[in-house]
Amino acid sequence: MSYLVLARKYRPRTFDALVGQEHVVQALANALTQGRLHHAYLFTGTRGVGKTTVSRILAKALNCTGADGQGGITASPCGVCSACRDIDAGRFVDYIELDAASNRTVEEITPLLDQAVYKPVVGRFKVYLIDEVHMLSNTAFNAMLKTLEEPPEYLKFVLATTDPQKVPATVLSRCLQFNLRPMGARTVHDHLAHVLAAEGIAAEAGALRLLARAARGSMRDALSVTDQAIAFGGGALVESAVRDMLGAVDRSHAIRLIEALADRDGRALLAQADALRALGLSAAGTLEEMADLLQQMAVAQVVPDALDVSEPDALAAARLSSRLAADEIQLIYSMALHGRSELSLAPDEHSGLVMVLLRMLAFCPPVGQATDGPVSSVAKPAAAAAVASHVARREVPVPHIAQVAAPVVAMPPATVAVRAAERTPPPWLDAEFAEDPPAEVLAATQPAAASSVVMAAVASPRTLAVVAPATLATTPLGDRWASVVDAMARAGSISAMVRELAQQSQCMVVDEAASPPAWVLQVDRETLRSTAQCDKLEAALKQHLGADIRLEVRGGAVIDTPALRNAAERERRQREAEQIIHDDAAVRALMDQYPSARIVPGSVKYQ
Repeated sequence: MSYLVLARKYRPRTFDALVGQEHVVQALANALTQGRLHHAYLFTGTRGVGKTTVSRILAKALNCTGADGQGGITASPCGVCSACRDIDAGRFVDYIELDAASNRTVEEITPLLDQAVYKPVVGRFKVYLIDEVHMLSNTAFNAMLKTLEEPPEYLKFVLATTDPQKVPATVLSRCLQFNLRPMGARTVHDHLAHVLAAEGIAAEAGALRLLARAARGSMRDALSVTDQAIAFGGGALVESAVRDMLGAVDRSHAIRLIEALADRDGRALLAQADALRALGLSAAGTLEEMADLLQQMAVAQVVPDALDVSEPDALAAARLSSRLAADEIQLIYSMALHGRSELSLAPDEHSGLVMVLLRMLAFCPPVGQATDGPVSSVAKPAAAAAVASHVARREVPVPHIAQVAAPVVAMPPATVAVRAAERTPPPWLDAEFAEDPPAEVLAATQPAAASSVVMAAVASPRTLAVVAPATLATTPLGDRWASVVDAMARAGSISAMVRELAQQSQCMVVDEAASPPAWVLQVDRETLRSTAQCDKLEAALKQHLGADIRLEVRGGAVIDTPALRNAAERERRQREAEQIIHDDAAVRALMDQYPSARIVPGSVKYQ
């Protein structure tokens, strides 16, 4: 007899045997018991969570006749009557399964709908299961709408899909929808233990945990990978063999990496990364293990009792949670998540992992500045500096950093004066940059934003880039040329490239006495002075002036162009916006209260 894979052998045949979908089972069982039957059901969910299985059990519940042949609709199919046996075997004539992925056209769905007018042959109900229904074409959906809305009393539609967003709203509104959830790792673990016990196969607890995590919410995937693991291990499930098969990273590696980060030990961190490469372990798997361990550490800090003590690494998570501050754990966790997506961009996977680990190390404060205790009401100074510096330099994307605005506390004038006079540099700034930078440097490095101000205790001058303002010297023809260019742009008579040519040009000569009148422009960018663009600008200029003119475009330095004028105007408005923020009473009070505070460059934008 041929071998039957575990996913098929242990497919649930009753609602009681279905695991992980109690909310669906309860609703369907109550509806069947009370006789409140809908004519169309839609089951949604990811692969391997039981959509087809629920459909078959529902078909048996509707058609079961009981062991004595006298039964009716029931929430507990007997499994021994002819209807139950035939549905399980896939030969019940009144239960039709259609794969919409390969039968998606209106020509293929029409024969099924044509049979709807005929009563069941042997069963109580006809049940149509259309799997992956979102794959049907629009015409096929339209063809079934009327039948789906008012089917005969003996016909039940069961639709299943992994992508309900692609199902038309007209179909969704005609169905009773149930969302089958991904299985929890604990649910998968317990079910695998039950199946393996029934099969008489020895399994280590660690191997089951690895298989449950590898399934990622799909019970079918869990049973399939378990089949593979049994074959790989020669009939037994050993944790080391399963780890080798899956290419999973041992949690001990993640623990050593977190310990190195807690010790701020770059040498140990790189040594552990080299060890991972020597073992051929996945960088993505390493970051995944680190993220999982960091999540356990965060739980251990906030709600220690919620930590699952049955997990073998729970003690290690609890121990490490006391070595890192809460904000540090959150920051490293975010870096681990985002680091996984960056691995494909790195020259190779190992170098990508090393850079992610070094980034984590760079944003951990020195050991001497780390504060004890897992949670504090205020972020640790050093960690706050790392977060603010990270935000200011945009070096690492972090999905969310809560902004906590400290209230402005009124202080005696004497205290304000003393603090303003001290201006003690924060401990994380290098000594050589302890003094405030020159006023001209600060003025040149205050980019933009009137709508929001971020007060940070970092913004080291070392990271500020001085941007030279645009050089503008107005000329007699500058106003005239700027108004002409603006009018042509507003009228939409010039395309993007031609508009750029006009914006970057300086009008040097307008000779009205020439025949035709001559306009001479000067442009310093050679790439803009193509013949085609110059011809288009000449044609647009003729149309705007309503007269024949001759345009000459030559190369050379410029000092008065529409682009320079616009830049100068933006810079003027920017300086006004920054001055408004600098003069704001609340901002001045905050900066007097916190001597090391600075307005983060780039946080002021004019509107």
